Amino acid sequence: MVTMRKRGAEIRQFILENVEQHPGDIVLLTARTFEISRQAVHRHLRSLLHEHALRICGTTRNRRYSLEPLVQWEQTYPLDTINAEDRVWRQDIRPLLGALPDNVLMIWHYGFTEMLNNAMEHSSGHHVSIQVTKTAVMTEIMLYDDGEGIFTKIRRELGLEDERHAVLELAKGKLTTDPAHHTGEGIFFASRMFENFSIMSEHVFFTHRREAAEDWIYGEQTYQDGTVISMRVHNNASHTTQEVFDAFTSGEEYGFTKTVVPVRLARYGDEQLISRSQAKRLLARIDRFKVVVLDFEGVDMIGQAFADEVFRVFQNDYPHIALVPFHANSLVHRMISRATNHEAELRAGPRPLRDLLHRPPET
Repeated sequence: MVTMRKRGAEIRQFILENVEQHPGDIVLLTARTFEISRQAVHRHLRSLLHEHALRICGTTRNRRYSLEPLVQWEQTYPLDTINAEDRVWRQDIRPLLGALPDNVLMIWHYGFTEMLNNAMEHSSGHHVSIQVTKTAVMTEIMLYDDGEGIFTKIRRELGLEDERHAVLELAKGKLTTDPAHHTGEGIFFASRMFENFSIMSEHVFFTHRREAAEDWIYGEQTYQDGTVISMRVHNNASHTTQEVFDAFTSGEEYGFTKTVVPVRLARYGDEQLISRSQAKRLLARIDRFKVVVLDFEGVDMIGQAFADEVFRVFQNDYPHIALVPFHANSLVHRMISRATNHEAELRAGPRPLRDLLHRPPET
């Protein structure tokens, strides 16, 4: 009996986790996965409908299932009336989240308070709207402020050429327009705690997906004024905030000494990374770290000048910084080895990102 109940729980969890991607064929998918009849799947669906975990629409032939929101809440706050971000968390947000594991609540506590504080102290806006949506699988919180726009502000404050440069700088970490009061670590660490972390502002959309460990940037259309931040995490996520901090910090004082830089964010559209100016854009501010993993995912090739600027010129100027290429294909490896003469090391094969981050600086 215990075994049957456990299997039933596994089937229902599978349905919940896959119904958003398979709203019309979840019955067939579940039946094939667990080798059970469609009638058995429908029994589990009826149970989930009764628990209000799922909802259904359409007739028998066109029946579609989706997750039923357990919580849908929205409120707008005048920014000048928020005295402390943790008070909003404690009084309004935490009660909405209900019974979640302690590690997930800690992720939400960190991410929400950091992002609300950014809106309070950096947006120059008048209002912030907060939306909370919780299903049986996932929780999402969105914050929208009517301020200047995060990428516009960073571009203006740092004298950057383009708002997309601001995204690259955010991805590196340690970026703040108010260094006297902030370390610039909030967005970097928050973006790596959530399953999906996105920022939309005017012409730029930036997203980081934890599972794929990747960043994407889009800039082809106007999204909206101000800044929208979206954070999503599974209700039963197993990772912790401490694991995220540990991956990028070292030493007794847990200094923020390691980073992963998505190299493709240094380019625009379909352009190739050829020039020294592109390399210098990529290298800006990374002298603040001891270990820099350069993630070449999505980069088909790099030019000789680009490789030389990164792996010879910069490395000669900063020999104490470990530059570690990651996800580089054979063409990229060839250019790197030409610049460094470390061809044997590069041919050693790919290593897990965790191992690369724990690589000690070269002396």
